[in-house]
This record gives sequence, structure tokens and C-alpha cells, in this order.
Amino acid sequence: MDLPQTPSFRLDGKRALVAGASSGIGLACATALAQAGAAVTLAARSAGKLSDAVAALTAAGYTADAMTLDVADIAATQSTVAAAGPFDILLNSAGLAIHSPAVDTTPDDFAAVSDLNFKGAYFLTTAVAKGLLAAGKPGSLINITSQMAFVGGIDRAVYCGTKHAVEGFTKAMAIEWGKQGIRVNTICPTFIRTPLTEQTFNNPDRVAWIMDKIKLDRVGEVTDIMGPVVYLASDASAMMTGTHLLIDGGWTAD
Repeated sequence: MDLPQTPSFRLDGKRALVAGASSGIGLACATALAQAGAAVTLAARSAGKLSDAVAALTAAGYTADAMTLDVADIAATQSTVAAAGPFDILLNSAGLAIHSPAVDTTPDDFAAVSDLNFKGAYFLTTAVAKGLLAAGKPGSLINITSQMAFVGGIDRAVYCGTKHAVEGFTKAMAIEWGKQGIRVNTICPTFIRTPLTEQTFNNPDRVAWIMDKIKLDRVGEVTDIMGPVVYLASDASAMMTGTHLLIDGGWTAD
């Protein structure tokens, strides 16, 4: 009897672009992809932090380089990705949250959040896809959204709206590029302990709300995202496109 073989989770010979890679979830994802064998380009606005991250990865024996990139700058993103690509894998962790009651949202705050979380993610994804289409290559494009792409949250109307929007274009792009072997998916974390979420975790009322919602009775750590990233980037998920992985500790099970 011939037994089936588990598809490989390895990423040897693949090039990965990780946006928002200077810290937190993005840095963890870049590390996971590098550990799986990918040559990783870490992209973010902060050149100093990127340099430190690349130095740590290369010192550990992984292949990594840096790209200074502001995802909200569409023209620069398109030209930079076109010049450096094609990339087999995209992991976009660049994002912004400005929380306030909906009636207090200012046009400037709305624009800042949507320009990065929605518009920036859209054009970064299409920029990487253009390189793959031109090269006739398959690929895996992954955006980090949130459990808030499926539920509402206190003082998070704009943030939730942008993350719902990314889930929408993910489905449309997956349909459009499926025949070319380009897969498009999202990872949707719950609250993950990072420097960017420190303010939330310093608010006892918010912590009580979070712990009431997470059924596993703990908040997320960046390591909780690393396995799912490798899975979606690799051949192990070859039949997955236009969908999402909720890493939410059971938040949305209600």
C-alpha cells in the first residue's frame, strides 16, 4: 500500500516579503518564514529597527535583508516592490489603530487608519501579485487582519471597518488569480501581547473585556502566529485560498 505523504512545510528556495517586520507580529512572522527556509526581506518604515532585526536573523544563520517601506505610500510601494521582486510569499503585518467612540472619529484619523490598513494593504498585495503574474509564478499572499474583521469592538469602528474590507478584497483577489496559482488568505489574531498593544493591556476594563471573550483564558503571544504563517505560506495549505485562519482563542465561537 502506498501511503500519502504530508505536504512539505519547508520554504527553501522561496523569497518572502514581510511588511511591518521591525517588531511584534511582523518580526515573529519574518523569523518563522526564515526558519522554514525562505529568504526573507523585512520591510518597515524604521530603518534602524530593521537593521537590528536583519542582523539578529543573519547571526542565527538565516537569509534576510531589509527594505525601507511605507505601505501607505502607494507609488513608492509599487515601484520598490516591482524593482525588488518577484516575491513568492507576502506577509503584510503593517497596520494602525486609533481607537475612539465612533462619534468622535475625525476625518484625519479615519484617513490615517484606512490609508494603511485597507488602501495600503490592497496595493501592496496587488504589487506583489503583479510581479508573480509577470513571471508566471504561483505564490501565497497573506494579510494579517484581526478577529475584528468578523466582530465589532469597543471604540473600534474604523479599525473594524478596515479589517472587514481586507477580508472582502481577499476573496475577490483569490477568485481573480486562482488559475495562476496565486493564493490569497488572511490570518486573524485576537489581542496579541506586543509593544503596540501595551496601552490596551494597561487598561483594567479592557483586560477584563478581553479575558471574558477569550475562551482559552489567556491573551495571544507572537509565537501563536508563527505556525499558521508557515502553514499558509507553504504547500501544506495548497488548497486554501480566499479564506482566513482565526487565531482568536475562541473569541468568535459565540
